[in-house]
Amino acid sequence: MLHTAPRHRLEEDLAAVGEIAERPATTAKELAANLNDLYEATFNVSFDRYDVQTLARLAPDIAQSIFALRLKLRGQIADWHARGFMTLQGQKALRNALRIARYATDMLGELNIRYAHLGPDEATLRGFTGHNINTLVNPAFDNGQDIDFRSGDVLLMRGMHHNSAAIARIGDVDSQFSHLAIIHTDANGKHWVVEALIEAGAVINPLSHTLQHGLGRCVLFRHRDAQLAARAAALIHELVRHSNEKDSRHIWYDFTMELSGNKELFCSKLVRKAFALASDRAYMLPTFTTRFDMKNRDFVERIGVTARETFAPADIELEPAFDLVAEWQDYRVTSRLRLQDLLMDRLFLWMDEHGYRFREDMPIKLIGYLGQLSGQLSSRAKDLIADVVPKVPPNMQRATIQAVAMLHRTAEPLLAELLALERRSIDRTGRPLHAREVYEFLEAKRQVSHGRIGYLTGEA
Repeated sequence: MLHTAPRHRLEEDLAAVGEIAERPATTAKELAANLNDLYEATFNVSFDRYDVQTLARLAPDIAQSIFALRLKLRGQIADWHARGFMTLQGQKALRNALRIARYATDMLGELNIRYAHLGPDEATLRGFTGHNINTLVNPAFDNGQDIDFRSGDVLLMRGMHHNSAAIARIGDVDSQFSHLAIIHTDANGKHWVVEALIEAGAVINPLSHTLQHGLGRCVLFRHRDAQLAARAAALIHELVRHSNEKDSRHIWYDFTMELSGNKELFCSKLVRKAFALASDRAYMLPTFTTRFDMKNRDFVERIGVTARETFAPADIELEPAFDLVAEWQDYRVTSRLRLQDLLMDRLFLWMDEHGYRFREDMPIKLIGYLGQLSGQLSSRAKDLIADVVPKVPPNMQRATIQAVAMLHRTAEPLLAELLALERRSIDRTGRPLHAREVYEFLEAKRQVSHGRIGYLTGEA
């Protein structure tokens, strides 16, 4: 039976969230407390408090209000930073508040399209297209026309695979993004994306290719110094173009996530290098780093990470000199991305709090061995590893291949169960799963697992 409640309760909840967002802060501690309260107030909102039909009708307006709230929070970062309020606690609280607000918008968008989902033969929409609230545009950049991409613009993205979810969650703060890239506009006005990909290293792709290549969500950021940004894009484009010429040294992906060194680049490090080149190293991203402070470093070390702090893709969201121009998401897949995120939350929590570690078996060892030989394998042999490691670069270690494979094969069946559970919730109540319900389901699975969840093993 559909859970309903009077509409005034929705208005009261929104007003309460807005009131918290308006609270002034006179100290760093007070700012962190306000933002933590904002997170809690938003997290505790559940669709079963409202009339779902009314909520569906109001979804576009509410989504715009939440987006405006996020823009307002971002707009205060420079002032908070100047006043010394952006401590580690403040940064984490702000990231959490922005993330939970984005999830709220996702759920409204899903409700607005009546929980339509991506069919097996369907592709995700092209980024920054779609109707209604697929694309949210900052009013300061909204001219009523299609998004105006400019040279030096930065794209923050999220793909569909479990390794994308893992990249978004392995630092000290959870994020919803796994990739960062910069746009270069050539003399003919064509837009190119300069990026560092795990499987290919530093490459250049048409913007149109990137925006229709399996994205779930994408945010467009623009530096306030247009000349600096354009120069950054031109210099990194030339560097990567030259590196991909015959007889030049190709720039492969940097699995260490270290900010030092230039022989290899990960996605955010490429953007960092672009702005460093353009400013003679006077402007070095990021202002606020992501840290690897977990007690159990087993997984990050397996995938090759040696850094203790880094420039993670989502760190761009806190950059004071960048404006958020527009944000796009395909609401047919945001539920899947959210469930992936929540699942990764638990897997990494179990690693840190319960000592869970990945344990290889012979099939996983075989995948690692075949992965390193993939350039010499037959098509049939490549098919054995394609579901977890579609393309293996020459600098990807066997331990990394195995870790990605174990993560994929641990997460995939759990995600399938969560998707089925959410579909039953929607059919029964008209609402998706609350994060609390997801966590409860996964913890119950862990407690009856006798210390083994897929390839993760820990305390019984």
